[in-house]
Amino acid sequence: MAETAVSFVFPKFLEAVKMLRDLPKEVAEVTDESESFQDFIHDANKIAEAEEDNNRRDRMRKRLMRLRKTAFLMEDIIDDYVICDEKQPEEDPSQEDPRCAVLLCEAVEFIKTQILRLQIAYRIQTVKSLARAERDGFENHFPIGSRSDDSRGNENFTWHKLRMAPLFNKQDEVVGFEKPIETLKKWLTQGRKERTVISVVGMAGLGKTTLSKHVFDKVDKHFECHAVITVSRPYDVERLLRDIMKELCQERNEHPAQDVETMNRMSLIKEVRKRLSNKRYVVLFDDVWNETFWDDIELALIDDKNGSRILITTRDEKVVEFCKQALFFEVYKLQPLSKAKSLELLCKKAFGYAFVGRCPKDYKEVGLDIVRKCECLPLAIVAIGSILYRKCKSPYDWRMFSQNLSSELQSNYELQSVTKILSLSYDDLQQNLRSCLLYFGMYPEDYEVNCGRLIRQWIAEGFVKHENGRNLEEVAQQYLMELISRSLVLVSSFTTDGRAKACRVHDLVHEMVRRKIKNTGFCEYIDEHNHLESSGNIRRLTIATSSNGLSGSMEESQHVRSILIFTNEVSSKDFTSALLAKYMRLKVLDFEFTPLYDVPENLGCLIHLKYLSFRETCIRSLPKSIGKLQNLETLDVRTHMVIEVPKEITKLRKLRHLWGSPISSTSLKYSVGSMKSLEKMNELRIDRNGEVIREIGKLKQLRDLRVVGFRRGHAETLCSSLNEMPLLERLHISSSEYVRFSGDFSSSLRKVTVVKLLDRREIDFHITSSLSKLRKLHLYAVLKEFPNWILRLQSLVKLSLVESKLTNIPLKSLGNMPNLLFLCFDSRCYEGETLHFENGGFQKLKELELKGLEQLRSIFIERRALQYLEKLHIKTVPRLKTVPSGIQHLQRLQVLHILYMPREFLHRINPDGGEEHWMIKHVPYVHFGRTYRKKRCAFYLY
Repeated sequence: MAETAVSFVFPKFLEAVKMLRDLPKEVAEVTDESESFQDFIHDANKIAEAEEDNNRRDRMRKRLMRLRKTAFLMEDIIDDYVICDEKQPEEDPSQEDPRCAVLLCEAVEFIKTQILRLQIAYRIQTVKSLARAERDGFENHFPIGSRSDDSRGNENFTWHKLRMAPLFNKQDEVVGFEKPIETLKKWLTQGRKERTVISVVGMAGLGKTTLSKHVFDKVDKHFECHAVITVSRPYDVERLLRDIMKELCQERNEHPAQDVETMNRMSLIKEVRKRLSNKRYVVLFDDVWNETFWDDIELALIDDKNGSRILITTRDEKVVEFCKQALFFEVYKLQPLSKAKSLELLCKKAFGYAFVGRCPKDYKEVGLDIVRKCECLPLAIVAIGSILYRKCKSPYDWRMFSQNLSSELQSNYELQSVTKILSLSYDDLQQNLRSCLLYFGMYPEDYEVNCGRLIRQWIAEGFVKHENGRNLEEVAQQYLMELISRSLVLVSSFTTDGRAKACRVHDLVHEMVRRKIKNTGFCEYIDEHNHLESSGNIRRLTIATSSNGLSGSMEESQHVRSILIFTNEVSSKDFTSALLAKYMRLKVLDFEFTPLYDVPENLGCLIHLKYLSFRETCIRSLPKSIGKLQNLETLDVRTHMVIEVPKEITKLRKLRHLWGSPISSTSLKYSVGSMKSLEKMNELRIDRNGEVIREIGKLKQLRDLRVVGFRRGHAETLCSSLNEMPLLERLHISSSEYVRFSGDFSSSLRKVTVVKLLDRREIDFHITSSLSKLRKLHLYAVLKEFPNWILRLQSLVKLSLVESKLTNIPLKSLGNMPNLLFLCFDSRCYEGETLHFENGGFQKLKELELKGLEQLRSIFIERRALQYLEKLHIKTVPRLKTVPSGIQHLQRLQVLHILYMPREFLHRINPDGGEEHWMIKHVPYVHFGRTYRKKRCAFYLY
């Protein structure tokens, strides 16, 4: 009987063993298939959007949802394999080959240990078959590869119509371009004799084509040959050269060579050069996308050093960078119109010949509201103005139109053309970059998102792919810069060294993104206007409404992978617990700025979680179950209070970013060194005996370390630990601790912070490591002397010293540091009476802060010091009665902040008769605050 059972089971057993051995290869194949499947869905979606027959379009969309559901299943299998593979115990090399198991009990026992992997193997076979069936099913009903010539022709005609229309704008419709017109005319007609490439760059809809064609027509008489070429996407180089030649021939009423259609590239280049030889020419290439464009056409555009010009418009800054290979070039970055000019353009289009140069009073307020919603984008303003001209004849009509502008963008054909032009940039992206851009649809309109937060969420979502020699943050940063260079993402603020700190998308790009994600399953945005209508195919959720109104409508969806919460009303522990129970496969969970007071114990069920943020919530501790989140990479607990974390957190071996404000080290001081993957940790409160510092020294991957509660007795241990951190980029050491008092979350005063200096004894830092990657250093401690090792930090861009009580700071040596951009002397950091900035010093410094220097009486700036300084802050310097000598030499100074200064100082620089005001009158922005005694002084902005 047993032999019969074995003979029956054994073939199945061998089949199972083979599937298990082939599983890694199968997972790799399904991963590749998933990426190509996403590209197929994108192409299919483009066909559906272009379909004019409503019934056919609806059928296509239903098929698309089936395709997307299959794509979700493929991604789920990959995720499950990663989890399962990590749980798999290491094979014992002494163990007998499972294929040699002859007893039924041995076979069964082996299968039991591998059951999860075997289930995944069978699921892969199923989903691969399903993917083939769904792809073939769509192709059979709606062929992608064999679209009719008519549909292709209509699409191309629509695209060319959108591109060509601005080339034929009337000159009297050009508004708000006075300065760029003057600049471009000068570049085109004056200056050097050598051939020059002039690039006009900016986001879609800014009016690059309108501006360039307007200037092109204005300078006509300065050139012998002219050509305007619309560059298609993608383009054929030979076709491009033929277009140039035909334009040149048509201008002179000549016929091109008879064999022009059969000429190869080199022959065409020779023909174009021959027709341009010894002639001063201007060529406008409109809407260039390919960054290698200049390589393709440079040889044809001969340089006879007679003042010829090439004018290029593009959305992509990479095209501009490539054009800089030309020996002579100019770049004009086009900005949105001012509100006044935007309103003028709107009224000119809306009132037509009835416009008398000024917006009627009854229309002004609503007109400004419309241009604000368009963010002063000329493309949208012109389209809206045309609609208002035909349909809206009263202020009431304008108000109703403005209130319904979002729905108008979706339904009105003319306004749809605006989003279609923006969509061209989206369609030109690779799949992973398309996902990164769509992620902005998870955020509210006009939301400025921290770049670090966004990048870490992209990584958790799996959008960012590994590249040799680069970590994921660096690759993701490159993705972000790619979107910025294509003018799809706008930078809201910059770091000291010029990196993007916060970013956002234009309202119309946001609208375009929302249209793209609608009915695709990419995400669902739930607010008071949009309710959750789960089809079971939602991948991500944004909750921007009360939890009370949401809890009843939430349905469990196995496909949801991310939840972002933007509401002040998700405070119920029961709701949060239910949320976690319903969406157990989450990768991203973000509670930032929500009034959450407690974290439920079932947090540990989210074993797929990679990104978890409780930033600016009201929690005080984390549950022990957090130790089960073995895939967690980012944990942000920067809250209103010192956060208590359980020792179980040290089980998180993949955790790379740990943030708190600060984090208590009580439960971590003997085990934090086991978290070998940690790259960023702040702020960690040091225990009184400094035990945790020894543990920190084991973290060789740290790039960002911030510790508080530092004492004199910790110095030697900390310096020893820092010497073991070759990758460190940011270091913050503080002898202070923060005592925070929080009020009600909804009150206007959310928290009060008191800073307490724990150790007022002098501390001596001796660091022997070069810390060659260190870029930012903040020392908040009483120092025995200025640490000379700081002067060796060749990569340092930001230095802050607080409470140092130094009587001597080597300003001359500091001034020679090659990359220093930001310098702050704060709160009794310097106890001398004079600061002297010598000639040639601080040649890269952009920002200088002098605050709380109670003994300082004078500042001297020699003529060639601080030559690139842009911002100067002087605050609470009670003995400084006169303006810094030499401040008038700082010609690049843009911002001067003066706060809590003596009355004598303020009177000297008062614009109404102050004897030293002449020294700062060249500064565009000057802010006067209060006097040192906190009596109000005048506020000036000029």
